[in-house]
Amino acid sequence: MAAGHRVDPAVWRESFESLMAGVAGRFTRVELRRRVRAFVLGLLSDLPRKNCWGIAEHAGDVTPDGMQHLLSRAVWDADAVRDDIRRIAVQRLGTSEAMLVVDETGDLKKGTKTVGVQRQYAGTAGRIENAQVGVFVTYASTAGHTLVDRELYLPQSWTGDPARCAAAGVPAGTTFATKPQLATRMIGRALDAGVAARWVAGDEVYGADPRLRAELEAREVGYVLAVACDAPITTAAGTLRADAVAGMVPSRAWQRISCGTGAKGHRYYDWAWVDIHAPDPGGHRWLLLRRHRRTGELAFYRCHHPHPVSLDTLVRVAGRRWTIEQSFQTAKGQTGLDQHQVRTWTSWYRWITLVLLAHLFLAILTATARVGPAGMIPLTLNEIRHLFNALIIEPARSTINHLQWSHWRRRHQYRARQAHYQRQQRHEP
Repeated sequence: MAAGHRVDPAVWRESFESLMAGVAGRFTRVELRRRVRAFVLGLLSDLPRKNCWGIAEHAGDVTPDGMQHLLSRAVWDADAVRDDIRRIAVQRLGTSEAMLVVDETGDLKKGTKTVGVQRQYAGTAGRIENAQVGVFVTYASTAGHTLVDRELYLPQSWTGDPARCAAAGVPAGTTFATKPQLATRMIGRALDAGVAARWVAGDEVYGADPRLRAELEAREVGYVLAVACDAPITTAAGTLRADAVAGMVPSRAWQRISCGTGAKGHRYYDWAWVDIHAPDPGGHRWLLLRRHRRTGELAFYRCHHPHPVSLDTLVRVAGRRWTIEQSFQTAKGQTGLDQHQVRTWTSWYRWITLVLLAHLFLAILTATARVGPAGMIPLTLNEIRHLFNALIIEPARSTINHLQWSHWRRRHQYRARQAHYQRQQRHEP
């Protein structure tokens, strides 16, 4: 297949089977491997709502019991599959310019029993909501990018309530960890596994954590981490707020540089940098300043690298932080990252891991289609998923299957309604 010029279903099918074979050893029973394959195909399908019910019906199952068993009680190690996902991502997408990007995303939830849920800030909603938050790492290179690790953020309202944690299946002894601590844990896993990442990028939550920065410096990994305007910065003129440092930069120091391409072309900003003085002489540190060319809005980044680098390099790394936002968008819109209806610790990790597997498949195909024919953009991840579903996925659906599922849903909903009525009668005066 000439990359980007035509679609060869046989090649895509072979690529999917190759990916599934790469993780097959983590599932000892052949029935389990088949169910995982059907589950991932369901995540890649055009289902309007991707949950165990919809995926089971799509696979031709009579009830959702098998898919629910896969997420809860079946014997397999989600962390081992995660390691395979990371390994395959490096093999298929790795380049000398690869880096890791960290960020969190929230899913709005109702009730109080879903593991990790509480009223907290959710970037998805842009405000404080009842939500569940996960911290993720994206592996990003010039070839492509995909999510490779995940950790559930467990608030102190959970870790301080052992009974609540036990009811949700949280492992005994699990203690509170901040989002930067979870990010540090995942970055350490990747580096210990041999992932060659020259840089780490993240937003203000991670840039404000000195322990994360210290860990990266100790490992001699560069970083470009956003910080708030009031972050203390030590320069030759003393310790000042980041915005005060920006006010002292002469106009001639600002340079117009693109931090990457977007849907509307190059993303040009004005950039400047200032040396940061630190008691530890190891490495080189800078405050990177970004100014919007029309509004004048400023953004600030703490940067470090063991060796001297150019301003263009720091700008390129800062611009690549957007890859995790795109990964969240496509993982939610295309592979059901936020559509799960699971409540327990084990089920959350298993659902997210299988979503990462489905997303990796799309990222690999997208990387092979980076060049498009004249007059046409290359195949996007969204378009690839649509074509893969239309040309390759063949759900086992029949008239009898539709009727069986209608019967099962209505019976299940009747029982649930009766249970709600009975509970209401017990508590109402």
